Amino acid sequence: MNEHRGLILDANILLRAIFGRRVRQLLEKYEDEARFYTPDGCFQDAQRYVPIVSKDRGFDADLGLSVLDQLARVVERVDRSLYEEYESSARARIELRDPDDWPVVAAALLLDLPIWTEDQDFFGSGIATWTTDRVELYLQQR
Repeated sequence: MNEHRGLILDANILLRAIFGRRVRQLLEKYEDEARFYTPDGCFQDAQRYVPIVSKDRGFDADLGLSVLDQLARVVERVDRSLYEEYESSARARIELRDPDDWPVVAAALLLDLPIWTEDQDFFGSGIATWTTDRVELYLQQR
């Protein structure tokens, strides 16, 4: 792994960063000590869901989209052209759970990093996963 720790963020973590506090606090606290990545499709998914979640929560959708844009300074997008060579391996690992999540697995394989998620579909994929309530243990490692 690189000299810095890193994590691949699932789209649900991006949404938690927009609508909650804890994820955003962790990203800000560790942005100088760890690298955070997400497949480009996760940003697109988050953009699609922000208006829906905003409406359900009585939240300003434009503000939510603005927060998502701000996350891009901390969370690096991984272009599909970089991780697509891992597609078949990633699909094999996740196909029985949620085949649409293959880009997250492929990015994790590409960068040899664990996944930060609340989605149990990644469990059993052979890639370490961290949930928000435990991810700081990983981020604090020296």
